[in-house]
Amino acid sequence: MRIAQIAPLAESVPPKLYGGTERVVAWLVDELVSLGHEVTLFASGDSRTRGNLHPVWPRALRLSRPAADPAAACTALLEAVAQRVEDFDVVHSHIDWLHLPLLSRLGVPFLTTMHGRLDLPGLSDVVRQFPDAPFVSISDNQRLPLARANWRGTVHHGLPADLFRPSYGQGSYLAFLGRLTAEKGPESAIRIARAAGMQLCVAAKLPRGERRYFKERLEPQIDGTQIRLIGEVNDEAKQPFLAGAAALLFPIDWPEPFGLVMIEAMACGTPVIAFRSGSVPEVIDEGVTGFVVDDEEQAVLAVKRLRELDRQARARAVRGTLHGRTDGCRLRLALPIGSERLLGRRPQTKVGCE
Repeated sequence: MRIAQIAPLAESVPPKLYGGTERVVAWLVDELVSLGHEVTLFASGDSRTRGNLHPVWPRALRLSRPAADPAAACTALLEAVAQRVEDFDVVHSHIDWLHLPLLSRLGVPFLTTMHGRLDLPGLSDVVRQFPDAPFVSISDNQRLPLARANWRGTVHHGLPADLFRPSYGQGSYLAFLGRLTAEKGPESAIRIARAAGMQLCVAAKLPRGERRYFKERLEPQIDGTQIRLIGEVNDEAKQPFLAGAAALLFPIDWPEPFGLVMIEAMACGTPVIAFRSGSVPEVIDEGVTGFVVDDEEQAVLAVKRLRELDRQARARAVRGTLHGRTDGCRLRLALPIGSERLLGRRPQTKVGCE
């Protein structure tokens, strides 16, 4: 099939540093190409892909200097898709809601994978205006606020089988990997590490709008010894960072849609200690790949229980699970929707792909 993939423009595909959505899109395009499909990726010009790249903006927006106008970049993206829409059998979008008015009127079969939180005000009003638009969630929990949307299934993220190598050591520090925002829980991670008497290494992105939060709430606690700030890490540095940790701390304070870093840590053989919110109970196999906890006190107790986990058994279990979640599964969910709509038949609901 001829398939278009529409990626966000905030990061390149794959991203240079932080960027879960763009990383998943990169894996998905490669999987589609390996299965013999003709794939066109609409993304920033500094992207790399095994498919056909249609560059719609010279560079990814977040790291480009001088800063570009995001609205102008998104306008260019939608216009590029509109000009070529007849070249494709199905269009798969990863840009939230922006494409819905356009693709709903152009008549092309399309699918939207939602990557963000869906409990924000006004989203239910948007969904009601596009009752026939098909959506895929990345966790069952993600879709709960918009139960009336036209959900075609949940497909948990996977990752390439050879991307990470599992480590069987016990690890010497606790890791935090993500955005330095209050909802991601960096302050909780610091308190957990201090209470557990362990070093915390923080490899994180600092969003432009969070500099005050960092200066006032986080920087005073980073002493360079017990609490260390490493900064953003690329894919090459992520493997040793996660593999060398005793556990990944994931003390979120928001309805996490998926949490790609959890399965990245698991693929490195590293257990995850996460707060019970959003997708967490769907991703962690309690007592095998980590612990799901309700507060900081339970997280500290979980740190002390890490030696109960068999790291080799955990790595084997994780690799088996992730093999069942390869993003080719998203293809098997997307293509029936596209092909059946092309033939004028009603697509059948399909939940999961494990």
